[in-house]
Amino acid sequence: MKYIFKIALVLALVPMVQGCKFYSFTGADIDYSTTKTFQVNFFQNNAPIVEPGIGRDFTLKLQDILINQTSLDLVNNNGDLIYEGEITEYYIAPITAQSNSTAAQNRLTISVNVRFFNTKKEEKDFEQRFSFYFDYAGQLQLTGAALDSAIDVIYERITQDIFNKSLANW
Repeated sequence: MKYIFKIALVLALVPMVQGCKFYSFTGADIDYSTTKTFQVNFFQNNAPIVEPGIGRDFTLKLQDILINQTSLDLVNNNGDLIYEGEITEYYIAPITAQSNSTAAQNRLTISVNVRFFNTKKEEKDFEQRFSFYFDYAGQLQLTGAALDSAIDVIYERITQDIFNKSLANW
């Protein structure tokens, strides 16, 4: 009797385990049997205000999130998934004012135009603008480590949004 119960339990669990074949804790909806590689082309900084190095930093951040949240291999060309685009906006604007006509708070905004190509499922291709911001006190100068930290916060959000749009089925 115990033997029959164990066989029935195994037979019931096998379909459940096989049903989780493509499950990912990051939410990625990738068929690893056909999709093996990705490539991230350099994101040129085409914003009117040029901050040195932000194109390179964004490209590396996007590569990092894809490496860390998928099992895909990074390649320089002929990737199954291709990301390309440009940084279109980089600006600082006051968002709240004080009575003496100075900014109480400023906002750094960065926008990135992304073109995504899925060579295995062309219906998933898209071109979209992603944007995020970082607010800081008006009396602060956003330079050095403070600027690097602000850009990291913005890039973390934008790259996660790009990942969700291109690979997560949310």
